Amino acid sequence: MLDLGFDTKIPQIRIAVQEILKHRDDNGIFQSMTNVPKHFGGTGEDVFSWCLCDAPLLFLALLKADVDYEEYIQPGIRHLISLLRENGFPCAVSPELGKFRGPGKKDDCCPYATLIMADLLSYIPEYKNSAIASTAIRSILDLWQNSLSQHPYMFYMGTDFRKLKAPSSWYDIVSVADVLSKYEAIHRDPRFVEMIALIKEKQDSEGFFTPESIYMKLNRWDFGQKKQVSPYLTYLCRRIFARL
Repeated sequence: MLDLGFDTKIPQIRIAVQEILKHRDDNGIFQSMTNVPKHFGGTGEDVFSWCLCDAPLLFLALLKADVDYEEYIQPGIRHLISLLRENGFPCAVSPELGKFRGPGKKDDCCPYATLIMADLLSYIPEYKNSAIASTAIRSILDLWQNSLSQHPYMFYMGTDFRKLKAPSSWYDIVSVADVLSKYEAIHRDPRFVEMIALIKEKQDSEGFFTPESIYMKLNRWDFGQKKQVSPYLTYLCRRIFARL
């Protein structure tokens, strides 16, 4: 709802923001209820905690809800960016989740965590043009360039990744291009240009796009089918183009 321009005047959004603010660790990172089974390295119990593949989304929501940056957002962001490596952001979790780690090599970056951190940093002036953000977007572009051989933590950029899909909330070509398009410095990067060209190839003669993959739970929406053009998917794609 925040992405569509609604704000905390909407009761449901205001309540959600208040609930997020209730759970914050000593590093300033907001937590969500998680249960990681013991055989995956967790405790097997419901616990408020965070993963680097979800914490940035809570910060992004708070930013869009116009929550005070210095008081509620800046401290946690500083901790998250301290986790950056040369190849992007890793699979990292809070102590409450024990030894849990995703299905990949410890030294690999987590593509999704790297993507949503890049998205988060694009909204923060002090970080948008930083070396931190540059490392994150370079990592994503490198994965695209080496998509046949590199797919850390089972995040592939193959056939399914390249299908048009909405909403823009996971690891697919529309979601990735949307984040990268916010960084003007890479608009002429051949890898990004290739990504945009692939999306444009799927535009019909009237400028619309038809979903090629869907989330079944959203099959009542215009982007929840694959037979007709989708105004919302078209909006997402054209919003990317408008930034270029």
